[in-house]
Parts: sequence; C-alpha cells; structure tokens
Amino acid sequence: MNYILFITIFIICSLVILKYKNKRNLHMLQQNLYNENNRYLKWVFNNFKLFFDIDIFLVFIALIGFLITYDINSFSIVFIIVMSIICILEGLILRNRIKNDQQKKPLVITARVKRLIFTISVLHIVVIAFMYINIGNYRIVWLLLFIYSLMVYLNTFVILIANIINKPVEALIILKFKRQAIAKLRSINGLKVVGITGSYGKTSSKNILSDILNVKYNTFPTPKNLNTPKGIMTCINNNLDKFCEIFIAEMGAYKMGEIKELCDFVHPKYGILTRIGNAHLMTFGSQENIQKGKFELIENLPSDGIGVLNGDDPLQINYKLKNNVKIIWIGIDNEDVDCRALNIKCSNKGTSFDVVFRGDDNKYHFETKLLGKHNVYNILAGIALGREFGIEISDLQSSVRGVRAVEHRLELKKIGNFYQIDDAYNSNPVGAKSALEVLDMMDGLKVVVTPGMIELGEKEDELNKEFGKQIADVADYVVLVGEKKTKTIYEGLIEKGFDKDKIMVLNDVRKAYSFVSSLVGDKDVYALFENDLPDTYNE
Repeated sequence: MNYILFITIFIICSLVILKYKNKRNLHMLQQNLYNENNRYLKWVFNNFKLFFDIDIFLVFIALIGFLITYDINSFSIVFIIVMSIICILEGLILRNRIKNDQQKKPLVITARVKRLIFTISVLHIVVIAFMYINIGNYRIVWLLLFIYSLMVYLNTFVILIANIINKPVEALIILKFKRQAIAKLRSINGLKVVGITGSYGKTSSKNILSDILNVKYNTFPTPKNLNTPKGIMTCINNNLDKFCEIFIAEMGAYKMGEIKELCDFVHPKYGILTRIGNAHLMTFGSQENIQKGKFELIENLPSDGIGVLNGDDPLQINYKLKNNVKIIWIGIDNEDVDCRALNIKCSNKGTSFDVVFRGDDNKYHFETKLLGKHNVYNILAGIALGREFGIEISDLQSSVRGVRAVEHRLELKKIGNFYQIDDAYNSNPVGAKSALEVLDMMDGLKVVVTPGMIELGEKEDELNKEFGKQIADVADYVVLVGEKKTKTIYEGLIEKGFDKDKIMVLNDVRKAYSFVSSLVGDKDVYALFENDLPDTYNE
C-alpha cells in the first residue's frame, strides 16, 4: 500500500497545474461569453496547437504509464513520481505564460465564475474520493488515477463540462434577475425607454444621446458596453433609480432573435439604428440576417413609437419595414432626410458642422470635441430625438458642445511627444474607414497601428486586405500587431505600392508605443490605434 503516499503527492502536485489552467481557461470562457453560440469551443479548436502541444504529450505519457502500471505494481511509484514532476514543470510554464501575456481584460471573479470553480472542484473531488474509497482494489485505483490525469491535462474540456452542468442553475438565476428587473421598470411611472442597436457605433451613440438629453432630463444609459440580457438586467437591478426619466438600453446581438428578446424584456418606445454592416457575420450567417436582426428593434416598437434611421445607409433605406411607427431619417450625404449635417470640419480641437431640418429654412451651427463623421451621425440621432422630447435648439447646441469623448472610440490623447487617436474598441470596416478619414484630416506625420479586424466571417481576409489599401492612401508609417492576423493587411499595403521599409510587424503592442515615440521631426505625429483584439486572439 506504499503507493497511497505517492498518489497523494501526485494529487497535491496536480494542484499547481490546475491553478494556472483554471485561471487561463476560465478567462477564455468568460471572454467567449461562457460558450454562447459555441464561441469557447470554436476558440479551443482554433487554438488547438497553441494550447495542447504539451498536453497531448502528457496525455500520451499518462496512457503509457497507465498501461504499464495497470498490471505491474513495481512501475507504479516511478510513474507517479514522473507525473508529479511533470505537473510542477507545466504549472511553472503556464505561470510564466500568463505572467507575460498582454491581458487587456483580465478574468473577473464574478459569482458565476465562483460557481464554475465550485463545480470543477466537485468533479475532481468525486474522482479522488472514489480513488481512496477503492484503495484496496488495485485496478480500479489505477483506472481512476488515469481518469484524474486526463482531467488535469485536459482541463479546457473539464471547464466546458462544468459550464454545461451549471446551465440549469444559471438559467434559474437569470430568470430571477429578469423578473426583478421587469418589476423595477414597471414601478417607475412615465419612464421613457430608448433602444439603440446596429452593427457598430452602439456604445458611442448611447453615451452621446445620454449627454444630449441630460440637458433637460435625468437619463440612465446602460454602462460601458453592457448590451446582453444579463448585462442589462444587472444594471437595471443595481443602478436604475426611481428618479430616472429616460432609460437608454444598448442592444447587442450575435444572431437573429436576440434583439427581439431584449425588446420583449425592456419594451422600448423609441429606437435608434446606427449603421448595418458585416460585424458578427460569422454568427449571423449572412448580411441579410444581420439586416433583419437589427431591424427587430424598429419592428418591435409600439404603434406610437419613434424610430431614428440613417438615410446614408443603403441597408436601412432599402429595407421594407413591417411597422407603421414614425420614422425620423438622419443623414449627411442624402439630402432627402429629416435632419441633415452640412459643412463638416474636423481638427485636433474637434468637429464643427451645421444642421438643417426638413421644413425649416434655418441652419443651426453645432460644435463638439468628438472626432469623425460617424460621430456626427450619432449626434444627429441625439439631436433628432432631443427635438421630439421638446428640447430647444439652443439647449441642444449647448449639450452637444459638452458631449464627452467615449473611451477608446476615436479618443484624442496627447502621449509624450505624439497625439494618439485611440480607436481601439472592436474595429469594423466602416468604422476603420471613418477613423482613417479622421487621421487624414490631421496636419502632421501619420501612423496607423492595428492588429486588423475580426469576426467578419469568410470575408475577413478580403476586408482586411482592402483595409490595407485604404491605410496606404493615408499613412506615412504602419505598425502591424501580430504577423498571422495582419498578413492580408500587409498584402493590401504592398499591392498599393506602400514602402516596405515603413511597415513594422510586431507581436507586442507595447513596442508600437516606443516606435511611434521615436518618430521625432518638425511635424506633429498622429498615431491611429485601430482595434485592440481581445485576449482570445493573442498570438
């Protein structure tokens, strides 16, 4: 029975590797929305070589060790010692990897993560308990030891199993929170609910609308980029108070039906549709599905509701709306709209423009600290809805001047000896093109730092290559972050005749800051940081 001591030593050593495997894989599960639409599973198989090269080798050793020790007791202690050493070594390797990772959004230990950790622990404890209960049965012990070894090394899938086991519990918890949120919304008399959706620009539009309406009303926008049912119900339960007059809900979706689900939950009377594009094409399946999915907001407004649509977006103009609600059209290029911006001028001080309304011969001048044409669209939506809510033009002009820049969305910052145009949040083809237009307006040396665009389905390579061509028309220098993901951008740059010597390819965005800082000359340096891939895309 001397092998009992060595089995105990192996189990203790396995805790070293489990600590770091749990941290890394729970982080990826959380970043992939707890495997919603199989996002985590897809990540696992897309990164199989990166994360399973060592594990496959270890599983092979465990299998050989199991076959040897299953019948020959003399090999058992040697096998356990080897496996214990391997556990410690891989644990140290993982600790070093995690330490050196560029984590943009670290693991958040939420109540859900704690429940997952509990379930994972129970799964391991059950196998260990059966092992000690059957300690006198040599064959069963070695079989259970082999199973435990697989659970340790294939922790990625154990976490997935724990997530599946916890689903009924999570569903009950979400149902409870949803009922609380619905009751709270109903308890606030006269509350106006505004829904905002689109392929991109939702968060900017939401924050801009809130700043504009705050000149007269007490508004509450969903914080940050919380736009899922759980995120919205959490902020309603925790933050919405009885003094709120307008609740602005950002609505995100990865597939058809999800916007309708949110509408059935918060019941918006007003809806703003930003722009429709190719974002999340992989999960929606087609651009037609994206179009229908986004219009679920407008089509679920009540008959006395109001929808704000973009007259410069062909996918909105050409859509046959199945709802007779009042529609306010905004635009810049299209003259046949209800609210239009003219004479747009942009500098490092911000943007100025004039606004005209259908049926009004006057031009109204507006100024904002924000940059970019797409922010003008967002402001127009806020102005249009603000007028519907009875806000005077002079108050709208004042509120637009006070609109705050949204973090990581064309946010202009002075860093050392250069200006950073921070557009790091979730780039898309239209947003990236708009960001390049802003950079092009700046008087100075122009640099683009980007890891490319993601979640564009089968068109991803084509769109990134086109992005490279667009960069070539604007930038003096280009920094590509991640050699594999930016290959097609590089091809687009070269195809457009961009100088190879002015292209840097790095795997660490921190080095990009050092490179941009080194560009000292007579002109100001403007560096556009376009997109910042989540940790799931680290190379």
